[in-house]
Amino acid sequence: MSNRIPLVLAFTPNYFIPAAVCLHSILKHSSEKDLFHVYVLLSEELPEDMKQELGKMDEKRMTFSFINLEGQLNDIYIDPKYTIAASYRLLLPELLPQCDKVIYIDCDVVVRNNLAELYRSTDLGDNYLAAVFEATLDFQVEYLKKIGCEPGKYFNSGFLMMNLALLRSDKMSGKFIEAAKEEGLQFPDQDVLNKLCENRVLGLPPYYNSIRTFYLPQYKEAFLKYYTESDWRAIQEHGTIHYTGTKPWNTFAVQFDVWWRYYKQLPASLKAKDKLKFNSRLSSLVFKSSLLRQLVSRAIEVYRTVRYK
Repeated sequence: MSNRIPLVLAFTPNYFIPAAVCLHSILKHSSEKDLFHVYVLLSEELPEDMKQELGKMDEKRMTFSFINLEGQLNDIYIDPKYTIAASYRLLLPELLPQCDKVIYIDCDVVVRNNLAELYRSTDLGDNYLAAVFEATLDFQVEYLKKIGCEPGKYFNSGFLMMNLALLRSDKMSGKFIEAAKEEGLQFPDQDVLNKLCENRVLGLPPYYNSIRTFYLPQYKEAFLKYYTESDWRAIQEHGTIHYTGTKPWNTFAVQFDVWWRYYKQLPASLKAKDKLKFNSRLSSLVFKSSLLRQLVSRAIEVYRTVRYK
């Protein structure tokens, strides 16, 4: 397993299809020679047939370990908007003692870059993490200062390269968990990682974790306070899409059609496990027609222009 890139995802059974889309996109944007081992952190047991379907995605290039963490982290603060699975990344240094470095990725992501290449080329040095810093918006500044974070240096935790060896050495898991007990954090695990890893984070190009605001023109001015025009173009061309707002499998969302394009590439047997909402399926049909797609995209663009003007 030593020649395999270690990836970590955390999800519940109802996120099975988004997780499969994410994993499929990782395979699509890596070389045939790139091998991965995926550690799946579960808040409840995943049915055996779902495990088998994931295992069949590419039996040569992607292998799996499933780790059931049900009952863990019951004493930390969990915002009602999130599941406890999101906080499992705080346990990784001790949970995976066999790994010195891993890539952690949220399930609501479509990868459009080679993660194996990134993993091999990134030297974390004495940094705890590598991550993409968000382009802080004006209304976010007050909250960031309140929790002791610097605007422009606050990263999104949905895509991380984690220096597990150093985190273990400095006994950071216990510190993370203790800090996660604080009530009122807007983004519990993300806020904790930002606070405790301050000044020990290697910034990655923003196309490795392109959150919702990186695609919306009304936020471009704020983006350019921290990044460049070239960064903006790279995101539009090949940014790894992180659906931090509304989810494309529930309703129309930023880069909606991209997610459905990857979904349609999944094996039929895997899609048979799909329990996505009918209105999303209906919506996805719009994007089969280039004319309808253009009309809907234009209508959404006009709406956003009027709303945010």
